[in-house]
Order: sequence, then C-alpha cells, then structure tokens
Amino acid sequence: MIEVKGLSKSFGSMKAIDNVSAHIEEGHVFGLIGTNGAGKSTFMRALSGVLKPDAGQILIDGEPVYDNPSVKEKIFYISDDQYFFRNGNPRDMAKLYKTCYPDFDMEKWKDLMKKLGLDEAAKINTFSKGMKKQLSVICGICAGTKYLLCDETFDGLDPVMRQAVKALFIKEMDLRGLTPVIASHNLRELEDICEYVGLLHKGGILLEKDIDDMKLNIHKLQCVIREEGMLQKMKNCLDVATVDNRGSLYTVTVRGEKERIVEFMELLNPVFYELLPLSLEEIFISETEVKGYDVKALLF
Repeated sequence: MIEVKGLSKSFGSMKAIDNVSAHIEEGHVFGLIGTNGAGKSTFMRALSGVLKPDAGQILIDGEPVYDNPSVKEKIFYISDDQYFFRNGNPRDMAKLYKTCYPDFDMEKWKDLMKKLGLDEAAKINTFSKGMKKQLSVICGICAGTKYLLCDETFDGLDPVMRQAVKALFIKEMDLRGLTPVIASHNLRELEDICEYVGLLHKGGILLEKDIDDMKLNIHKLQCVIREEGMLQKMKNCLDVATVDNRGSLYTVTVRGEKERIVEFMELLNPVFYELLPLSLEEIFISETEVKGYDVKALLF
C-alpha cells in the first residue's frame, strides 16, 4: 500500500504540490488526472523517491521511500521524459535494469520485445516516441516490481498499442498483484482500466474516489415529460445535479440509489424514461461542480 500524508513540494517560489494526501491500495489501478502543470510529475517523482518532500510523508508498505534502496526496489518509474543511454540499444537498458532489480525477467523481456516488434539491437535514438514508450513499458513490466509508476505513459502510443499496454498491466495484476499508478491529463485514456482515480489541480487533490462507488451513486436519467411541472417535481424530490434538454428530451444527472430513482419515476409516469451509465468524464464533471470547479475548463 502507498500512503501519502500531507505531501508538499516547492521549487523556489512555485508550490508544485500543496498538502496532498492519498491512499493507493495494492492490486488496483490508480489513475491520477490533471492538466499540464497540475503537479502530476512532481507527485510521481516524489512517489518514486527521486524528490525529497519539503513536508509530509510517503510510505510504501509502511516504510519511507526517500533515500531507502530496499523500498525503491519495489518501484519502477516510467517518466514522461524518459532516459536512455546515448547511442545505446534496448539490450543495454535491459542489462542496466537487471543490475538494479534482482527479479528482472530477461526471458520475458525478450519475448515482449519480439511480440511488440522492437529490435533489441537497434539504436534507441532511431526509435519513434511511441516505440520508446513501448520499450519503457516492457522494461517496467519485466522488472518484477510491486508498483509501476507511469507518467503520461499512453501519450505517443497509437490506439492499438494503448490497448496492448493496458492488457499487459491487467495480466501482470492477475499473475503477481502488480499495482499500476498512471498519471495522465486525459480522462478518456484511463476510463477502461482505472479502479480508483484522483483529480489533481494546482498542486492539490480535489477528490479521490473509487470509480465503482461513484457509478453506483450517480446516474444519467433521460426522459420525455408530459408537462413542465414534472421537472420541478423531480428537482424537489430527487438530488438533481444537472439538467439539459434538447426539445422534449431531458437529460438529468441524479445522485442517489438507483432503486429509489426508478421508484420515483414510475410514480411520476413520464412519457418515457431510462437510466444510463455515466462516462468517467461525466462523473468527474458532476463531482467537481459540487466543489465549485468547472472540470471542463480544467481538463478539456
């Protein structure tokens, strides 16, 4: 388990991270969402033990990560700005990581390199951005660490390769309980893989939620009503977050238990109604509006 307690980090007069706390459970995918400059990379570098916090604590399995080699062996960090040897090839990087991570699986590394079509003897400086990201992911998977920290890892990957990388993460989670922590500025990239999500803005976390819990307690209701008075009854009796209409069709975001909403709508007896699942984007828009933020302005 990763515990972050009151983490703060500044660079001169700029406060990159301001009193951030988070809990990242083992064996689950945690997504960290935020705009460019929100503090995601600083958070990830502190999490990996690269940066020393100005204040607060980062504990991995109960031990501080900074200046602690035994804890760092449990972490593989894929930065947005990846480092490779000058004029080196993938095989050189694998040999380096083999010395840093005792459980590095060279046979698995060779197999994944072959499956993804990467030449282990080619110069890395001839690789495209996407190929370099693939190489980093392969090294991260094969390092055999408990935690894999990914900063904008899907940026530069084509749609097919993004799905392939997600499938690799899920497979390793099933096989050995890998815990991926994925930072991204794009909600849509994480919607189909993350179980827990934190929204980072201006150095602070606005919210940290279990996606399934959010989906159970917020719903999209589409309906065609007989008269305007019906809409007012819905606002009075249900926890209505947003209302939008196109002609006679109303789309309403409602908080609460699904059974209670269905029971109310049956009694209301509109011309038509249905409950639909919300996308992660729609859930975040609703949750952050409650806190006084316009998530569309923050993230899209």
